[in-house]
Amino acid sequence: MSEYRRPSLPGPALFAAVADESDPAAMAAAGHRIATLLVRGPHGDADTDLVERVLHLADEEGLGVIAELWSHAAPETIAGSLWRLYLLRTWVHRQPERAALEYATGRAFAPVHEVLAGVVDPPGPQEVVELVDTVIRGILSADFDVALDRAAAFAHIVGVGRGQLDAEDPRSAARLLDMATHLRSAAALERLDRLH
Repeated sequence: MSEYRRPSLPGPALFAAVADESDPAAMAAAGHRIATLLVRGPHGDADTDLVERVLHLADEEGLGVIAELWSHAAPETIAGSLWRLYLLRTWVHRQPERAALEYATGRAFAPVHEVLAGVVDPPGPQEVVELVDTVIRGILSADFDVALDRAAAFAHIVGVGRGQLDAEDPRSAARLLDMATHLRSAAALERLDRLH
């Protein structure tokens, strides 16, 4: 996933009501707040207004603008989990053929994960894109843990497949397997009501 470049942060006016862009701690707190609101839902008018602004920003500027706020979050947090989901989705949308090839290759070595991931047989590029989009849509439901488990299974299978196809660069496959581990841990914390 070395081809990813983090999107630049939006101008100061976009998050003026949420955080001071020059303060990394305030930006991290804003990212955590936004992630929590997107997954848990708003609790009042101010939260509802913020969610609407965030969704409008995502429509206008792209999800990358918001996802950047999550890029430095700890892996087993809501914000860190959303960052990993965003990376998976972005990569699959940019390289659906490669994602499908790596998934198809990894299936033979990770059959239990295949069942969890839920890709139809045979998985073509479109099926892999649809899977990732389905997982991402799951963040708006009460089953966030299931969405995280499915994303973890997908990342695991693709990581195994990448390792089989590209033995010259084991670090790339290892990063996907690490991502799978983090997403699986986040799902377990979510089931215990300990994911924050």
